[in-house]
Amino acid sequence: MQLLILVLNGISHAALLFILGSGLTLAFGLMNIVNMAHGAFYLLGGYLGYSAFKMSGSWMAGLAAGVAAIILVGAVFERILLERVRGKPLIETLLTISLSMIMADLCLAVWGGFPLSLQVPAYLRPRIEIFGFVYPGFRYFLIVLALAIGGFLYILLQKTRIGAAIRAGVDDRETVSALGINIRQVFFFVFLLAAALAGIAGVLGGSFLSLTPGQDSQNLTLSLVVIIIGGKGSIKGTACGALLIGLLLSLGRAYIPEFSYFLVFAPMVLVLAFKPQGLFGRELAR
Repeated sequence: MQLLILVLNGISHAALLFILGSGLTLAFGLMNIVNMAHGAFYLLGGYLGYSAFKMSGSWMAGLAAGVAAIILVGAVFERILLERVRGKPLIETLLTISLSMIMADLCLAVWGGFPLSLQVPAYLRPRIEIFGFVYPGFRYFLIVLALAIGGFLYILLQKTRIGAAIRAGVDDRETVSALGINIRQVFFFVFLLAAALAGIAGVLGGSFLSLTPGQDSQNLTLSLVVIIIGGKGSIKGTACGALLIGLLLSLGRAYIPEFSYFLVFAPMVLVLAFKPQGLFGRELAR
């Protein structure tokens, strides 16, 4: 019984990591932007969603506000700052790190250092009994939502014209632009989608966990581990990496807490040593 609960905890945590990690892999894997502010987008989205929830009393309003705000922040950041340093990886990385620090300090100044959480409405946390024990219904909702987002992203990237343009732009941006496709607008859309996923993850994380200072860097680190294991740009790889990390965290903290973080980073080390492109990433050019 305890093992089953730990596995479900790991899967629900993996769902959150997948939603957050899929946004990062879009920016990193498809646009080659190492967005180190992605964790800060998560935290700010959660806090803004919390404030909207407190003002309106509606969890859905909090979710919508958190996501919309992070999309706006992402749009301003991409157009005003990131666009000016496109193609310069070191400067892009330093710029996103700087933004991450600013946003983290802003969150601390506005919302303080105490844990905050959104109250999930009753219809999203029904009493569900399986195998003789009751497990929080919201965690099932989180898992289902992650599956839905994964399906949406797969269809978008593999079955639509914009997905074909994104994949072609990754391989040869100049040729795609010569064919009349505004690849700048396509990548802008991808960056906004990545920001929206960070906002969604922030509100969800603030609902079944809590929002505290430092979660931005912690969740960014776990997301990077997820996409390194799965392979950058691969939604399937992100899902597998998230599931592996979620289960290792849950089981490791329960049975061998002193080695829980070793269990998280050990698979990443092995993947980097023997398959640097990740489990489902494309072969790296030599």
